[in-house]
Amino acid sequence: MGEHNGLRVIPGGRDERARPEPLWREALGDRLRALRLEQRSTLVDTAGRAGISPQYLSEVERGRKEPSSEMIAALAGALGTSLGELVAQVAESMRRHAAVPARAVVLGGDRRVAAPSWPVNAPTMSAPKVMSLAA
Repeated sequence: MGEHNGLRVIPGGRDERARPEPLWREALGDRLRALRLEQRSTLVDTAGRAGISPQYLSEVERGRKEPSSEMIAALAGALGTSLGELVAQVAESMRRHAAVPARAVVLGGDRRVAAPSWPVNAPTMSAPKVMSLAA
């Protein structure tokens, strides 16, 4: 993931020590590269099928360029998938990347990490503040 110059973490927001969430273009590029490599296709072949230059495809795969929706659809078609399926795959990879807070729990002197007890994917709930417990 590239650095995001000019952007800053809002105090009191996401844990500042957590790995930064990838940008959409970075997650898209990762997925496009994975699909291309799964098919053992070269940059030149895939770019040719999509009607773009290999250099541009390389920049998209590295998360350097933010392609238009038409370009994303062309790349999806060149890789044998649909725009909807590609978007779903990118969204799922971003969901997996989202940090699920864990908390340290002391059980009889044994320190373990427990998963949160609230529904992580509930859209109307905000996650409670979690703190580590020390022995």
